[in-house]
Amino acid sequence: MSESKDNQPKRRFHIPTAEEIERQQEEAEQRLATRADEVSIDMSTSILTSQPQQPASTPTSKHPSNTITSNTATNPASNPHSTSQPTVPSPNRSYSQNLQVNELQRGNPLLTCIRNVRWSYARNILADFEVSRSLGILYLSVKYHRLHPEYISKRITGLGRTYNMRVLLVLVDFQDSKLALREINQAAVVGDMTLLLAWSLDEAGRYIETLKAYEHKQPDAIRERIDESYVAKLNNTLTSIRLPCVQE
Repeated sequence: MSESKDNQPKRRFHIPTAEEIERQQEEAEQRLATRADEVSIDMSTSILTSQPQQPASTPTSKHPSNTITSNTATNPASNPHSTSQPTVPSPNRSYSQNLQVNELQRGNPLLTCIRNVRWSYARNILADFEVSRSLGILYLSVKYHRLHPEYISKRITGLGRTYNMRVLLVLVDFQDSKLALREINQAAVVGDMTLLLAWSLDEAGRYIETLKAYEHKQPDAIRERIDESYVAKLNNTLTSIRLPCVQE
């Protein structure tokens, strides 16, 4: 028994050196990094495969019934059971920045006197001259009114409430015009028109040019200015005193 024990090889313990320990640590770190890369690749692949694929284009059905159904779904007006209201486009008339002149005024000598503003002919306006969407001008001469006294009343009635400010420009081209001007003034008051009198074509043209030039002006130029200074108040007080009349 003692011989058998002596014949057995003796176990030797290997003590690793510092270099071997560092090499083992580097190998372990490389294995961990490789495993982390494999895990991230697997996760990205699973995410890509889990997303549903959308078709590139929707095939158009050739069946008539499918076509009718799609039209009904897209057009609310064709579906009587639809609760949504169809969109009605608003009438947006293109508006020019020029002075709009009615086609009926073609050949009027007044047009040669309008030189300082641009103007162009228009067919879809009710006034003779349209300065803006809110200001329209009717033109009338006294001579024409004497021949057709009912003309201006019909034109004023035809305007309706198209313009917020409506101007009646009258050319006084007749010597005895008192009666005619009285009738025109009455028609202007009844029709809620602003009456302007001109004694020449040049003056009438300047009226139209001024209205167009001051289209976007504020009313500050003609608004009353109140001076709040002491001298102005004292002057207003002294000039407003009225002494009673002394009878002898």
